[in-house]
Amino acid sequence: MNDPMLPLPGLSPASGKPIVVKFDGGLLSSDGGVLALREVEQRLRLADRLAACIVDPRDPDQVTHSLVDIIRFRLLMISAGYEDGNDANCLRSDPMFKMALDLSPSDRELCSQSTISRLENLPNVRALLRMGRSMVDLYCQSFQKVPKRITLDIDDTFDAVHGGQQLRLFNAHYDEYGFQPIVVFDGEGRFITAVLRPAKRPGGKEIKAFLRRLLRAIRANWPNTEILLRADSHYCSPEVLDWCRANGLDYILGVAPTAALRRHIEVLEASTKARFEAAPRDGKIRRFKEFFDGAKSWSRVERIIARVEAGAEGPDTRFIVTNLNKRNARLLYEDVYCRRGQAENHIKSFKTHLAADRTSCTKATANQLRLFLHAGAYWLMWGLRVSMPKRSIWRVAQFDTLRLRLIKIAARVVEMKTMIRVHLPTSCPAQDILRFALGRIPRLVT
Repeated sequence: MNDPMLPLPGLSPASGKPIVVKFDGGLLSSDGGVLALREVEQRLRLADRLAACIVDPRDPDQVTHSLVDIIRFRLLMISAGYEDGNDANCLRSDPMFKMALDLSPSDRELCSQSTISRLENLPNVRALLRMGRSMVDLYCQSFQKVPKRITLDIDDTFDAVHGGQQLRLFNAHYDEYGFQPIVVFDGEGRFITAVLRPAKRPGGKEIKAFLRRLLRAIRANWPNTEILLRADSHYCSPEVLDWCRANGLDYILGVAPTAALRRHIEVLEASTKARFEAAPRDGKIRRFKEFFDGAKSWSRVERIIARVEAGAEGPDTRFIVTNLNKRNARLLYEDVYCRRGQAENHIKSFKTHLAADRTSCTKATANQLRLFLHAGAYWLMWGLRVSMPKRSIWRVAQFDTLRLRLIKIAARVVEMKTMIRVHLPTSCPAQDILRFALGRIPRLVT
């Protein structure tokens, strides 16, 4: 049993004096920057959007914690690094989280872990579909004006599980049971949607159905915006190619190498290798070739671009397929397709920095809700980051860096009759940037 009045043992003296440390500070918090996240959440109205998709079966006269408050508390917890719902049992008394939910430090406690668990198991499939549509609407409303063109980066990521969860599947490549959710970001790092699914490579029919729902939601907001679909070879299937053409989408997709494709570049590979061997000190040599070809399963031939590279590690050849009209093959590969790699960093932020792989619920619907909650936390951190000065390191900082420098700030709270004073450390190195961000957050587009 933890007794806050007992001092911590094992501390060495400082300057010849004993050190006595107790957890008896009272209204203190280690998350002073949560108030900045609160301002971002109020601008984006994330909790209100998600709560509006769920039917609350509780008696209104008996409700202490509304769905909006529960979701808002959970979003702030995840953003602050508390991905485990059990932490709510302690954080429910934290004065900063209370103020973030529009309560004073002396008001009632926030919801507990058991209340959060009941929320996670509440939504049905229809509610989750409404949430997915709400996330797309949030994405579309995050622009100051309707964009002429957007890029959709679609990818999937492995999520290992260690229980009897619904939809779990054994994946031989990873040698583990898990999920393989599909996630979509735009070219600027905005989160669009995520769908929980078994741990297997998505097929063409599944991808087509997913893209159809996504396009319908985007077109409801932007009927005339041009859309470029960008993905790796997993998504280069005949169903996807035909569907993109039929619906007016541009695409640039990776293509798995085949013997038929390699026959087009045998001469180029040999000459590129010979050039490198003649002058290896000049570094790698990269050359490009484009041609028209198609797999037997494709309905027509497509424009293929081959990137041939020779270096000390040996030859390396990649293929992409596109319907873009730009003629320069090098620019299409290096400036358009290769930027897809940035989506890996967005997945890292979502999965590693915000622990989106904490899908340990038994029900698949509960784990899908968790994906949306972590997606909401992604939006909070993204909103905080875009409030930073342009051309500064803060504008490209990882989410865990923002959390460490701007959210994990010690705070002492003093509640008075007419105001609440929050005392932050005078030595805080990020006070100037935090002041700047708070001045910019009210101008976030919603």
